[in-house]
Amino acid sequence: MERRKLGLVGAGNIGGELANIAVSRALGDVVLFDIPAKETLCQGKALDLEQATALNRVTATVKGTSKFEDLAGCDVLIITAGVPRKPGQSRDDLVGTNLPIIRDVAQNVRKYCPDAFVIVVSNPLDAMVYELKRVTGIPRERVVGMAGLLDSARLSLFLSRELKVSIRDVKAMVLGGHGDDMVPVLSYCSVNGVPVTSLIAKEQLDAIVNRTRMGGGEIVKLMGTSAYYAPAAAALAMAEAFLGDQKRLVPAATYLQGEYGYNDLYLGVPVIIGGGGVELIVDLPLSDEERVQLAKSAASVQSVVDLVKRTAG
Repeated sequence: MERRKLGLVGAGNIGGELANIAVSRALGDVVLFDIPAKETLCQGKALDLEQATALNRVTATVKGTSKFEDLAGCDVLIITAGVPRKPGQSRDDLVGTNLPIIRDVAQNVRKYCPDAFVIVVSNPLDAMVYELKRVTGIPRERVVGMAGLLDSARLSLFLSRELKVSIRDVKAMVLGGHGDDMVPVLSYCSVNGVPVTSLIAKEQLDAIVNRTRMGGGEIVKLMGTSAYYAPAAAALAMAEAFLGDQKRLVPAATYLQGEYGYNDLYLGVPVIIGGGGVELIVDLPLSDEERVQLAKSAASVQSVVDLVKRTAG
């Protein structure tokens, strides 16, 4: 049986970690792509990873390249191309820098791999995935943004630390845009079925929610650049759900056409990812307060998307 093919667009910290995880899990052959100035970096990382397969007893090839045509035939594309955040920057500050990069990537995706399942990680995420879908014309089922899964993982960690329970028993759900207005939906957060609202006082929950919203910025302040281990793990979980037809229910930035009351907008909502891509958008009942928070988050996303639309060619 022919091995699956994963294309990783962007060979920086996240791209390198994506390649490492993909190879170690034997998800398929990997193509690590970046601009010509970084081609030798891609080739070096690829060679290093292939040598690791000899030790890990994994059968996979890794190719480093700056040629878009090498991505032809990819089953999955994960887009991390662009400039990462620096201390003091918001994700939205990156729109002017990363938008031309995403447009160039999208034109080549449309040309060389229009049938791939595409996961966008580049920031500002909700606007970048919107533009990639617009330029490529790929159906919404096959273009998603990785955000909600990462934000939910951060919330899960903070809840488990507060309660001193196993992270394996904590389930969390974060909706909305990938920014400071994201919506941790506490009514759907539990420890093995027990609502966290019955286990943690409101004041502590509010502090955990705030730390989750600022989770990416906290890491940027500590490292001087964006996170990469957790984002890579989250993106690969989504890719694996597609490749293995796992039917996983996860929050992801998805193109909405009336769901939750929004149209022509990418927003983090619960979806089921399987072999068909986004196979179902789950319309959760939300409280009035949660809907107000989601509306605020959607408005923040819309303001950036409107900026992107104004500069569309």
